[in-house]
Amino acid sequence: MDVRTAAEVLLGAESAATARGPITEQWPGLDLRTAYAIQDEALRLRRQRGETLIGVKLGLTSRAKQQRMGIDSPSLAWLTDAMVLPAGDPVPREKMIHPRAEPEIVFVLRRRLAGPGVTAATALAAVERVHGGIELIDSRYADFKFTMPDVVADNGSSGLFVTGGIGRAPQEVDLTHEAVLLEVDGNITDTATGAAVQGHPAEALALAANTLAERGLALEAGWIVLTGGMTDAVPVRADARIAAHFTTLGSITVSGG
Repeated sequence: MDVRTAAEVLLGAESAATARGPITEQWPGLDLRTAYAIQDEALRLRRQRGETLIGVKLGLTSRAKQQRMGIDSPSLAWLTDAMVLPAGDPVPREKMIHPRAEPEIVFVLRRRLAGPGVTAATALAAVERVHGGIELIDSRYADFKFTMPDVVADNGSSGLFVTGGIGRAPQEVDLTHEAVLLEVDGNITDTATGAAVQGHPAEALALAANTLAERGLALEAGWIVLTGGMTDAVPVRADARIAAHFTTLGSITVSGG
């Protein structure tokens, strides 16, 4: 197993909507640096087949999730236009393995944001608008069982995402206290506020810029940034109706397809 082969294997599992064992079963010494190289190679292959890079997503931004994975910082992954689920469209289950939904604070950048040294304040100043959203994660690994290098190589369990129609200037939203109610089939199953995301979603945005700077990259103007799940993800059954109701960012609903 090498970087190119791992990228092809994971993209193949995604295209076939078929789960497999973790990459680390065949590559026990896989480390995070190499896992990001696999992620980058997969992005190159995605772009080669016509996808357009539109932003990044953060994962494991809550302290509880980090503790469960035995890490002390979030992960990063790429977003392309093929991952956008138009509002109102059902989840295309034939293209997904075992999707799970989680509500997120979403940023759209007004200008380029390059580290190192980006703070939450400077990060927020680069934001054009803030949206609520739902990310539909979908691991290529059976039963969502993986190590940290596995999930990084798998582009952070990327699947699809839906962005809410209400966009606000960042100064119009109290992002620490912006709350969300997660509803599944008419029942509220979880709640959280923006504080669940690194203490403040802008901290996650700054971390993304500074982490990319270590690889000689930056967040570009116009990019979408998913800042990480505010609650734990819930399974998306075929007949499910899942909604995220935000304090000021409106409501987003997806149907299981």
